Amino acid sequence: MTTYPLPAAQLKGEGVTSQRARNRLAATLQEAGIRDPRVIEVIRTVPRHHFIDQALQLHAYENDALPIGHGQTISQPWVVARMTEALLEHFEGQKEMPRKVLEIGTGSGYQAAVLSALVGEVYTVERIEALLRQARRRFRQLGLTNLRSRYDDGKLGWPDEAPFDAIILTAAGDTIPSRILEQLSPTGVLVAPVGSPSRQNLIRMRGDGQGDFALEELGPVSFVPLLGGIG
Repeated sequence: MTTYPLPAAQLKGEGVTSQRARNRLAATLQEAGIRDPRVIEVIRTVPRHHFIDQALQLHAYENDALPIGHGQTISQPWVVARMTEALLEHFEGQKEMPRKVLEIGTGSGYQAAVLSALVGEVYTVERIEALLRQARRRFRQLGLTNLRSRYDDGKLGWPDEAPFDAIILTAAGDTIPSRILEQLSPTGVLVAPVGSPSRQNLIRMRGDGQGDFALEELGPVSFVPLLGGIG
């Protein structure tokens, strides 16, 4: 990937996008129960204001979801942090962090950028072409070279690159699509919202290496629906 780094001043931010604002957000997430110091540090480092429209940058480091167009949102920072933490927890005690992670629903690109700072490679799929173009531009500007993206139906996953050590979904369906679950390593972990628009839970599925997956409910969340096709 050819990168086009942003000027240091834009990465650093100022005022409501300054490092002080990011530190306040990190402290808020710690108070809200995020424990993994690696996740907190990445939240403190990745410039969230770079992933939203300039008109909304006043709110970049508030703990709120924000619109990004096309009926989609950039997730609440606590949700991004908790999903990332839940994924990493599966690998505690192992010698290495996950090498390959699949994300379904690139959106703004923020969750993928957070993951790219913590894992070997991120593969992210987005069904809305305009959003993916914006996300790719941001990835190039941030110099993220361990991140690959694809314009496709997210419900299909990325079978050519399977299996994945971990899979994360950033949109909610009634169930996990079987074609996505088939792409998870037998010892891998999947983190996703599941449920109807009015009632969703964040779940984690952990593989035991024998073909079975233990399911845990991690708490209520609210996500946009998981849709098929491309648009």
